[in-house]
Amino acid sequence: MDFIVNLASGFMNLFSLGGEQFVSWVTGIIPTIVMLLVLMNAIIALVGDAAIAKLARVCTGNPILRYAVLPFVSAFMLGNPMALSIGKFMPEFYKPCYYASATYHCHTNSGIFPHINASEIFIYLGIANGITQLGLDTTPLAIRYLLVGIVCNFISGWATEFTTKLVEKQQGKKLSRELKVAH
Repeated sequence: MDFIVNLASGFMNLFSLGGEQFVSWVTGIIPTIVMLLVLMNAIIALVGDAAIAKLARVCTGNPILRYAVLPFVSAFMLGNPMALSIGKFMPEFYKPCYYASATYHCHTNSGIFPHINASEIFIYLGIANGITQLGLDTTPLAIRYLLVGIVCNFISGWATEFTTKLVEKQQGKKLSRELKVAH
């Protein structure tokens, strides 16, 4: 009987813990994301759709801008997960490719810029712990993590571009390479 009682208690505790996690999101990250969305939409409204479309066309035209510069700047300025929302300004074909690159930028840049993904800085700190225990400066590690990340994140975006072409061919679909701005 104790087994059944403990099982039922553990089962209910799982939902209690889930509820506590949900409340922490409601009072923590969700308001932050909403405020970042408000800020991003305010900037877009102030700058104008035409300027954003022009920037998107410039960035879309070059793979280095598309998968290295734009995701890095987005991650630096907006952090995770808001950096991913910049993909909405990309043509349909490039959205999965941008997402592939930008998601990694939110991780590999956080060693030197912890504000990008503060909730996962523990990953970098775990790696840096060995260097700290040796009494060495972690800055060179963070810079290397950033530089290797920029290269790998670019490759991720570009590789996704090739796989997107393969999926287009397999599915007999053609995604738009031009940004369509709704007026």
